Amino acid sequence: MTSSPRGVGRPRVSSRETIAEAACELFLEHGYEHTSIADISRRAGVSRSSFFNYFSSKSDVLWSGLDERIGTAVRVLAEPGAGADPARVEAVLAAILHGIAPDPLALAFSNARAMGLEEELQRESALRQGRLAAALSEAARGAGVERIRADVLGAAYAVAVLSSLRVWAESGAGHGSPLEQLQHALPRITDLHWG
Repeated sequence: MTSSPRGVGRPRVSSRETIAEAACELFLEHGYEHTSIADISRRAGVSRSSFFNYFSSKSDVLWSGLDERIGTAVRVLAEPGAGADPARVEAVLAAILHGIAPDPLALAFSNARAMGLEEELQRESALRQGRLAAALSEAARGAGVERIRADVLGAAYAVAVLSSLRVWAESGAGHGSPLEQLQHALPRITDLHWG
């Protein structure tokens, strides 16, 4: 039995990683705005429907991994008493970044200008920060923290998470971890003041 020779180029394997890799290549080559889902599917060697089996949109290629982690954190923070122990809250935040490896989002942060992603990253980061900040604020309020302080703390902690990820990615994946960046950032929240 003989097998036919395989075509040149990417193997036709429908996988999340293959599609994400193809998308990142195209974002670097043509920019985010000039890359379509059809382009990504073609480069990955999959159909559009296969693309949508793994991702809901072009933006989802970048954010889906982090969104899953934030979703888990939001669920944990919604549990009764979740905000009563600051160490537990910090552990929930650490879990978002623990074990994150270089992925499409990290590549996007480190190559935002080349990929034409600066506005996209700013807009989408703000959405994730808002979602996490709201969950943190609710957890703090559930622990008896007054509303304004809870909102400020929620926003500060949420920014620390996203900023830690961005700083790690921009400095190169071989330089520490986003979790180390977060551990460096969290103590500074208590020192925040004007002047």
